Amino acid sequence: MLKVKLVVVSLGFAMMLPLVPALLAQAPAAPLPSQIATAKKVFISNAGREFLPNLWSGTPDRTYNEFYTAVKTWGRYDLVGAPGEADMVLEISFSNPITTVGGGASTNTPHFWLVLRDPKTHVVLWTLEEYVPTVGLQKARDKKFDDALNTLVDDLKALTAQSAATNSTK
Repeated sequence: MLKVKLVVVSLGFAMMLPLVPALLAQAPAAPLPSQIATAKKVFISNAGREFLPNLWSGTPDRTYNEFYTAVKTWGRYDLVGAPGEADMVLEISFSNPITTVGGGASTNTPHFWLVLRDPKTHVVLWTLEEYVPTVGLQKARDKKFDDALNTLVDDLKALTAQSAATNSTK
């Protein structure tokens, strides 16, 4: 009886094998906005942030300054001084909102928000977000802040590479 069950199961599995590629196939990826791949000049906009000095050290412009430096160091874009001169606007912000209040306790979820915009139409081309863990003492929080900002820049690099690859296959 066991052999019969194994044969039936094996036959059922064998009949399903041709369907595996179709089941594993994913929907084609939607094209990314071409400006993400083709932009040469960008304007970096400081979209502001909620600043809680008891959690994050530095100046109110820390996010903008560090992001600007990271993008400039990357060397992918020419940074321009006005949005009208740019092919794309990178709008950076940092927020630390209270997300949970209960039993007298609150939780903050600090995060970076990067919006890629068309400077002519102001249309949002893409958004990236990176959360910052709130752990440890000030030095540890500052390191997490820097790490998350670097991850956000790495996400932008990956998106740019993905967009370039997608546009080159057209």
